Amino acid sequence: MTSRGKVWIARDFLKCSGCRLCEIVCSLHHEGRIWPEASRVRVFMLIPGVEYPHLCAQCHDHPCMDACPTGAISVNDETGAINVNRDMCTGCASCVDACPGRIPHLHPTLNYALICDLCGGDPECAKICSEGGWNALRIVPHTDDPLELYAYRLYARKPEDATKGLVAQLYGEAGEEML
Repeated sequence: MTSRGKVWIARDFLKCSGCRLCEIVCSLHHEGRIWPEASRVRVFMLIPGVEYPHLCAQCHDHPCMDACPTGAISVNDETGAINVNRDMCTGCASCVDACPGRIPHLHPTLNYALICDLCGGDPECAKICSEGGWNALRIVPHTDDPLELYAYRLYARKPEDATKGLVAQLYGEAGEEML
């Protein structure tokens, strides 16, 4: 694993092909097997042809961490990523409710919150997306610039809301009929 320091995963939703390799490589990295339900990144297709990769935006104010009643959620000082302590997490889903994008979800069998931990600073999902040539997910250095901190939070959106914007970009006025 190559530690890049504090990084972030930038997204270009219009480039997402829906291949779901990001889900596969994430579950292989974290679970040791192909198990998209346990992936920290999920690709939603609420309207045919409009795929939306959904993963932690690494918000600068960490509402998920503040909402956790057990202190199971922390920020990694080296990578800046959100970490979940499996042993401390009770699966109460307070983090899900606090997240503006409802991005965290519970592990399908072990009842703890799944949140992107940036693979220790070397995100596998972004690497596979770049290797495939899609570049919908890209690794970029994290910054503390106030404008960029706000930009990170723009990615913390519910799939339903983000899909509406993508449909408008892809199909223009004709997209209204799809919604």
